[in-house]
Amino acid sequence: MQRTETPRGWGWSALLASLPLMVGCAPVFSELQSAKLAGTDRAEVTASGSSLSFDGTSDSGHVEDHVGLQVATGVHDRVDLRVRYERVIDPDVNVLGFGPKVGIVRDHLALALPVGFAFGKDIDSGTSWEMQPTLIGTASLGKNAEFNVSGKAIVPLAGEDRDTLVAFNTGFGLSTNLRKWVLRPEVGFCFNPGEEGHYTHYSLALSFFFGNPASTDARGAATSGSTR
Repeated sequence: MQRTETPRGWGWSALLASLPLMVGCAPVFSELQSAKLAGTDRAEVTASGSSLSFDGTSDSGHVEDHVGLQVATGVHDRVDLRVRYERVIDPDVNVLGFGPKVGIVRDHLALALPVGFAFGKDIDSGTSWEMQPTLIGTASLGKNAEFNVSGKAIVPLAGEDRDTLVAFNTGFGLSTNLRKWVLRPEVGFCFNPGEEGHYTHYSLALSFFFGNPASTDARGAATSGSTR
């Protein structure tokens, strides 16, 4: 893996004081979901892989790869609870995030409020806590496709000399049946407003849905905040 000098303030594992070398680490900022909720009586399971690079005037190149798993289920007609785990490969770092996702406009606009931390060998998890308030938008492209965009702030909750970052993602949801499974190609960019350069990720995810879509559709006809 090509190592690049990582600017001060770049999130998750890059800012942990316990790591001896602050190079080759990047924040986890991919989205890999739509504004639609899983809905009550349903679950959404998503497996993903990502490749990240850094682009700057003086330093550029591949930084890291990671694989992940997300699980979401509806706890209310307008609220999902989502848990996400990411395994960063070389350096070996684990990231765990969790939080609610609230439907604002049915199937088109949602607000996610995950918090998370990094853990692993020689990592002080207590200094790695972050929150990522995220606005997610989805536009239908027909029965078999959708277009997704998101914007987020990556806000440190612990540690010293950590900057708030901003990130944007865009991608598609592709399927022969969007109620059952979705293939999610995505690209995203993460910036530190106080530093030069940015991170870019290219990701691919596959989501599967479990449960009874008919019951969710029935509730959706009665309330504007339910999903699927």
